[in-house]
Parts: sequence; C-alpha cells; structure tokens
Amino acid sequence: MARKADFNAEEWERVVRGPVLAGLRVIAAHRGGTLRESMSMGRVYAEARREHGESELLDEIVASPPALDPRQLSSPEELQSQTLDGLADAVRILEEKATPEEVDGYRRFVLGLAEHVAQAHKEGGFLGVGGKRISDEEQRAIDEIVATLGGAP
Repeated sequence: MARKADFNAEEWERVVRGPVLAGLRVIAAHRGGTLRESMSMGRVYAEARREHGESELLDEIVASPPALDPRQLSSPEELQSQTLDGLADAVRILEEKATPEEVDGYRRFVLGLAEHVAQAHKEGGFLGVGGKRISDEEQRAIDEIVATLGGAP
C-alpha cells in the first residue's frame, strides 16, 4: 500500500493536483454555474474525508488538496493542457508506486469529482425547468479526463 511518504514532494504535488485540475477543467468547459460547481468540488473533498478509511492513499490525497494559483491557468486551452498532462503524470506516478487497486481508486475519485462538478448546475432550460444535467462541453471535458486516466475504472 502506498502512502504520502512513498512519494517525493514533486510527485506528491502532481498526484494531489490531478483531481483539482479535473474539477477546474469541467468548470471551465461551459459558462454558468461556476459558484455552484466550485462549491460542489469542495463537497466532494469533504465527503471523501468523511468516508475516511477505504483507502489510506486517498485519505492522504483528500487531506492535502493543493493550492492552485489561478494566474497559472490563464486560458481555457492552457487549463485543458495542464489538466490532461497533470492527470497523465499523476497516473504514471501512481502506477509506479501504488497498487492497481489504489490507482483505480484514484481514477474513480477523479472521475467522480468531475461528474459531480458537472452535475452541480443544470445547463439551459428556464428558471430551473428543463435543461441538461451535463452540457455537451462538460461531457467532452469528462471524456477527455476518462481517456487521460486510462479509461473508466
């Protein structure tokens, strides 16, 4: 079983950054609902902390979310690139140091976070009636994330 101590500082930062980048990528995919979607990301982390114990590695990841400087993500294209590169790096690092079950748990956490964020705000409709739970743009972002993670776990 992998733990934070098994990673150097740079590796750990890449691993903990992945879920947040995935959430931000989905938020940036479609205009509207940014506040709800951001709050949703925080709720996913809070819920994961409450479910403490399923995976020691995930417990340590959600206990140390990274601080991201929004100035580092100046455009949607840069965010997309950093997200996909960051997730690919995180999975590669985890595959070297963690068990296959822990890697799948990470993939599930990242994908679950992205989907939760996408569903936080209905797209379209009028006064909350109608609309779609996940916009086409958000679904494309989720599909990119799934492909980068190595497919759906």
